Amino acid sequence: MKILVGIKRVIDFSVRVQVKKDGSGVNTDGVKLSINPFDEIALEEALRIREKGMQAEVVAVSIGPAEVQQQLRTALAMGVDRAVLVETGEVLQPLMVARIFHELTKRENADLVILGKQAIDDDCNQTGQMLAALWDRPQATFASKVELKDKTLTVTREVDAGLETISVDLPAVVTTDLRLNTPRFVKMPDIMKARSKPLQTLKLDDLGVAKAPELEITNYAPPPQRVGGKKVADVPALISALKERGVL
Repeated sequence: MKILVGIKRVIDFSVRVQVKKDGSGVNTDGVKLSINPFDEIALEEALRIREKGMQAEVVAVSIGPAEVQQQLRTALAMGVDRAVLVETGEVLQPLMVARIFHELTKRENADLVILGKQAIDDDCNQTGQMLAALWDRPQATFASKVELKDKTLTVTREVDAGLETISVDLPAVVTTDLRLNTPRFVKMPDIMKARSKPLQTLKLDDLGVAKAPELEITNYAPPPQRVGGKKVADVPALISALKERGVL
């Protein structure tokens, strides 16, 4: 069995994000970059499936510049068997990312693809669903519990109304929610061992993936600063104040 896990390099969740003064993007100079938290959960779940006795190879995949090797080495230190970097300097949107993963699933003959449900930088929550459609395989999104038996996955999903349990046949795509697990702490000996594990680099142009249509991003802007509230004497005054602000 082969499990592909997608990871994305993002600004660390503990960092306060700053928009560039010219509005052209987000400032990443000197900023700590880490594995997307939802993707860490995906990595942990793949490793747990293997540790339950399943004969599985776990492969971490990322797309981005050469510097993303740092995050892939972290994945290898967690226990991943090998890693693949699709190197590109472009900022790719979900459909293009899904097309790249689709090509890799065919090359790797993957049985299961696990992705974080979304990345904390763009919050798109689209790649897993698009990949399942391109691959023409079942999907189980927002997973909070995963059980594998033979070639069937039983997945508990977090939905608006509560929890939903579904079963899907492999190959399949799973996207992980926060309550699925707690990722393991990486120890120094594991970091040292990760240096000798295989990390393959592929050029995006060499994959032969057709360019996907993209949305045009014209400007970035920080959210407006919160203004102080004011006290009102009674309900009529409250209604009047809300009308002044255009709420009512």
